[in-house]
Amino acid sequence: MIKQVGVLGAGQMGNGIAHVFAQFGYQVVLYDIAAPQLEKAVTTIRQNLERQAKKGAIPEALVGETVGRIRTTQALADLAAVDFAVEAVTENEPLKLEIFRRLDETAKAGAILASNTSSIPITKIAAVTRRPEKVIGMHFMNPVPVMKLVEVIRGHATSDETFAVTAELVAKLDKEMAVSQDYPGFIVNRILMPMINEAVFALYEGIATAEDIDKGMKLGTNQPMGPLTLADFIGLDTCLAIMNVLYDGFKDPKYRPCPLLVKMVNAGYLGRKSGRGFYSY
Repeated sequence: MIKQVGVLGAGQMGNGIAHVFAQFGYQVVLYDIAAPQLEKAVTTIRQNLERQAKKGAIPEALVGETVGRIRTTQALADLAAVDFAVEAVTENEPLKLEIFRRLDETAKAGAILASNTSSIPITKIAAVTRRPEKVIGMHFMNPVPVMKLVEVIRGHATSDETFAVTAELVAKLDKEMAVSQDYPGFIVNRILMPMINEAVFALYEGIATAEDIDKGMKLGTNQPMGPLTLADFIGLDTCLAIMNVLYDGFKDPKYRPCPLLVKMVNAGYLGRKSGRGFYSY
């Protein structure tokens, strides 16, 4: 029975994951190494809940109740009693592996350890723990409180029991599950990121302006936002990291990151979060 959930990382994804677990009645321990990030996360969660209440999506009383179920901490030891943990730190493989080594030592026996990675192999993450059968991929979409999908990825050693518990959790969070095999990029990013990369190539090769590329895809294929706007929203560094995972994982030149994407990341033009990407914010 899952009662207490740990969330590692209080950034954009982590605060969203903490938000939905707390909203659906789970006690949440939200961990981050930076105190300002934790404070910002709680403020963001409260604002997002208030927005939901204003729209009539949730009762007003649920705002305070939900925030009250979230405890923040800078000590990993405070996750010792959680039944289920979701890691949502930066998409950086060495960092994630180190986090899982430490989490495995900290979390109680029997606790399930999930990763919100969007592209790093779950099998590789599980292998650094002493409980590979209890490790699974649980990839939420951004923004977490709004997006219905959770990609669930079974590692090579993930047990049927771990999968069943995770599937049940997805349903309890009022989300839909798509199950993927453990190959680079899983489902969504395997398809989405090459499309974004191709849009960057179209810009790089002078085929059209950023505005016309986005207009073409938005109005021509009925997407809610164009691929370059979406790249800015995701973060160009994240897009590049995922393209590199696809390229390294499959050794197929079709996944080669566009040189313009590489150059923009090197210049610090990361999209919305840095104030400048394909557009200025």
